[in-house]
Amino acid sequence: MSRYDPLWDHIRSAAPSELTFDEIGKICGFPMDHSFLNFKKELEKYGYRGGRISLKNRTVQFHPWKQS
Repeated sequence: MSRYDPLWDHIRSAAPSELTFDEIGKICGFPMDHSFLNFKKELEKYGYRGGRISLKNRTVQFHPWKQS
């Protein structure tokens, strides 16, 4: 089980194109940190990929992805 499972479940069900760092923190129950970069590959199991991470806007983009 991953510490980001609540986020992956949210993305799979709500299909947001972008979330703020604060929204991610509320969904996960802890502030988003640099470890997100290591965990975001897990998202592919849920049919999405992590996209652009904006430190200025404090947002992360998510894109649908189908494994070939």
